[in-house]
Amino acid sequence: MKFRGKIVDIGCIHHFTRVIGTLSKLIKSCVLRITPGNWYFILAEKLANGGIQIWCELPQGHFFDEYAMEGVSKEANEIYLEVAPDNIVKALKTASNAKWIKIKLTKKHVPCLTFEIDQPTLSSHSRTVVHDVPVSVIPRRLWEDYEEPGLPHFDVSIAMPQMKLLKNMIDKMKNLSNHMVLSANQNGEMKLSVETDMAAVSTHFRDLINPSTLDQVPCSHDSSPERVKDPNEFSKARIDIRKFAQFLSGQLVNPTKVICNIVHNKVVHFLLLNEDVSLQYFMPVVAS
Repeated sequence: MKFRGKIVDIGCIHHFTRVIGTLSKLIKSCVLRITPGNWYFILAEKLANGGIQIWCELPQGHFFDEYAMEGVSKEANEIYLEVAPDNIVKALKTASNAKWIKIKLTKKHVPCLTFEIDQPTLSSHSRTVVHDVPVSVIPRRLWEDYEEPGLPHFDVSIAMPQMKLLKNMIDKMKNLSNHMVLSANQNGEMKLSVETDMAAVSTHFRDLINPSTLDQVPCSHDSSPERVKDPNEFSKARIDIRKFAQFLSGQLVNPTKVICNIVHNKVVHFLLLNEDVSLQYFMPVVAS
């Protein structure tokens, strides 16, 4: 297995750093899948056990000026590595003014992603900082555990209000309860509700956009029949408010669109999109 890549454009360096920073705020460890066309960051916990799932896709052509890889074989030309995003963030702290970043898969005492960062100097001499980020190689037999999750037929798809506004509201609501009810319909309405023995708080949003599935990333849907719903009928999901707050606080990728998809009382799926990154975040429903 071999990998070598180089990022030169400072805007791409900053954007790459923001994406990894977002992931580091959401998860401690994940799988990095390297293919000839993309980088994927994957977390595949079981939703039924209260875990979350993340699928983040970075097209290599939007970030890398040089990109070369060899997978485990010609037939399976991919690389799967377990990595801690926070360790990559620490390595990239010295890259804010970098001339370029080189990323290599290396073998030190353990397998590593080695980051070589060329920093500007006042003299004609270059100064390169090297960071080794330890990784674990995922064996071929386990790759199927990290396939892109199939998406069900959603009861509701709705564009989220401004993330910063939501974060301010959720930060206040989480002091009242550990859980909240997120509900929305196909008529552009969304509600966030918290209820305790002492108080009930609800925030309503109207005139939001209900995107069609054509506006979203290509995905494999299950074969269950899609029920035709009254557009005014709300679909609801009871979720962990602190996980939702963590999701909102971690957004450094500046998405141009955030779509919330709900399967009534089963799962909430968030899709963040901008011109060169897509991030899917699956949140389990909490039993009442």
